Amino acid sequence: MYGLAQKRKSIIKRALLLLTIIVLFFLVFAGRVVYVQVGKEVDGQNLEAMAESRWTTSTTLHGQRGTIYDREGSPLAEEVQSYTAFAVLNEDYESYVENPSKTAEELAPLIEKDVSELTNMFRNGIEEGKFQIELGSGSKYLSLSEKEEIDELNLPGIYFRTEPKRYYPNQEFASHVLGYTEHDMSEAKMGLELELDENMSPTDGSLSYQRNRQGTPLWNVNEQLEEPEDGEDVYLTIDSNIQTAIEQAMTKVEEQYDPNKMTAIVANAQTGEILGMGNRPSFNPNEYESITNYTNYAVSDRIEPGSTMKMFTLAAAIEEGVFDGSDTFQSGTYNIGSSTIGDHNNSQGWGEITYDEGLIRSSNVAFAKVALEKLGPERFFKYMNKFGFSERTGIDLPNEANSNLAKPTDLNTAVTGFGQSSAVTPIQLLQAATAVANDGEMMTPYIVDKIYNSKEDQYSYEASPESAGNPISEDTATRAREKLEKVVTSEDGTGQPFQIDGIDVAGKTGTAQISDPNGPGYLSGEDQNIFSFIGMAPVDDPSIIVYVAVDRPNLEDTESGSSPVSQIFNPVMKQSLSYLNLSPNDVEEEEVYEEDGVKAESYVDENLDEAVAHLEDRGLAPLTIGDGSTITDQYPTAGEPLIIGEKVFLLTDGEISMPDMTGWSLRDVKRLSTLLELQLDHLGSGYVTDQSIDSGASVQKGGHLTIELQTAAENNSKTKQEQQESDEQKAEQQRE
Repeated sequence: MYGLAQKRKSIIKRALLLLTIIVLFFLVFAGRVVYVQVGKEVDGQNLEAMAESRWTTSTTLHGQRGTIYDREGSPLAEEVQSYTAFAVLNEDYESYVENPSKTAEELAPLIEKDVSELTNMFRNGIEEGKFQIELGSGSKYLSLSEKEEIDELNLPGIYFRTEPKRYYPNQEFASHVLGYTEHDMSEAKMGLELELDENMSPTDGSLSYQRNRQGTPLWNVNEQLEEPEDGEDVYLTIDSNIQTAIEQAMTKVEEQYDPNKMTAIVANAQTGEILGMGNRPSFNPNEYESITNYTNYAVSDRIEPGSTMKMFTLAAAIEEGVFDGSDTFQSGTYNIGSSTIGDHNNSQGWGEITYDEGLIRSSNVAFAKVALEKLGPERFFKYMNKFGFSERTGIDLPNEANSNLAKPTDLNTAVTGFGQSSAVTPIQLLQAATAVANDGEMMTPYIVDKIYNSKEDQYSYEASPESAGNPISEDTATRAREKLEKVVTSEDGTGQPFQIDGIDVAGKTGTAQISDPNGPGYLSGEDQNIFSFIGMAPVDDPSIIVYVAVDRPNLEDTESGSSPVSQIFNPVMKQSLSYLNLSPNDVEEEEVYEEDGVKAESYVDENLDEAVAHLEDRGLAPLTIGDGSTITDQYPTAGEPLIIGEKVFLLTDGEISMPDMTGWSLRDVKRLSTLLELQLDHLGSGYVTDQSIDSGASVQKGGHLTIELQTAAENNSKTKQEQQESDEQKAEQQRE
């Protein structure tokens, strides 16, 4: 009995021990479960995050880089879709590179690759067991047409992936102004792309969503969307028609004269807006790997301006009342201490001549004497400061250089007076010229017109003309222009090559010596100069200023430095006035109203006949669109300034038919397109010679219109050619 009791007692103890162990294990397990549930962490790993990552996918949503537009809204730099080719080598894939040699032979020329190099790439990749390979830089960022050209080869194993890239549709067009980014837009490198990178850069968004075991998205289940933000769009003051004229003229001069470098600037004389800016050497931003010149000479090049500076020496002397054009001086040479200043005709001069003739002939002696004797160092350099030559203009372009004005000694005063010794920038010269053109008020140059934020649906920045001071009076500016016009019109004037039929031009030539980079003094030898011209038109009330400089062109023995300069200045000035609706005929024959003169009135809801009569009485040209009797819309709108003879478009409530636009300016066609909500495309420049919607045809708002334009010279040439062909046909018929 005793033994049985002891045995039972032992069993109970073991059972209790086992129970205790089980209870302790359960408590530990339960505690761990509670700990994990509360802490959601095991061995430092967040279980919730692990589950979230297993069942949740996050996708980056890319924003789009802002577009740069010209003043009319045409893109100059934009983000587009591109294609990158790659090769699949794995034979288990549905299509792979089966014949490396043949594939390389056909593909290599289209991706700028050597055939043998591409063949080796294929074979090495196959030997190394690679599934796919990249094909080099030439296969990246292909355009749609380039992709389609490769597609047409039907090469097994060649595939494409899409990716965004920065694209410049007009190639070399204003390239130093625009600058460029890397193809993938990862980094902005120069120009406005760099200057406004913060504005144009997008902010990426994201989309997070849950998925099931098979990876299928479970939409609207804890979905989190963070919208991307596109970069801001930038609108420039650049006029593409004027810029195109600059590029074409500079390319022609570059081919003919092979100069060291060139720059050209076109500005609105009354506002300071930069309408065009070009340089040579230039570059194609789409192929930035081959850039040889990174400098925008218009704002970053500091040069001794030569005789273009005489424009401002003249204006300062007139303003101070010390310039009498009928006074005489002995030309040829002028001694200042131990230094001698000579005129540009080998110091021979032209005998005793008047100061007016000294301006016309661009006498260095004349303007050395004006600066030193008539103004004096203190007053002369005071005007250099007033004309803005002592500080940067503040133009909204990167890397603007400053001037380097000489110390106001007697010799420096005399030499700076005719454009040597002191160095300034082309943009400083242009800004100073606005004072002469704009009745004494100097305008700050600018090139960014406005910046648009699509998220806020508003402009984050809008430019407006800004005065940079009034260095001279209105009377001085008028008198200076009258004298500068004679530089162009006089038979002895150095500016004769810059005469343009039907346009009154005032301006000043320049022939500047170039500092020797390897030592003191200047470069010597034939044509080792910077030849330039700064001019404005029309003389009575200039609307356009053009500055052109050509550095060391290769001239023929019979040519002067003005030859290449005028081949840029003349067509650019003529085209600029034309595009601003100031053709030679307009400039010569039409009177422009003052700012406080005639403005457009509202004719909406009025009787057509009464509105037409009223407009004709005011010297305007009403043009009726539609066969109704009541006006429903008009352009220009009420309040806009008008000039004599300007078209005023009146839209009526009747059926709309297309007018005959032959001879219209591009500006008038754009106004009609705006009124009729037509999408406009135009080819060429000058005046309308052809239109896609025939005269008299019915027009629907929102349609598409294409016009062809030609200059008067082109049209005359075409007419003569057609007449010649007609005469030849008649002669042939008579012979038959």
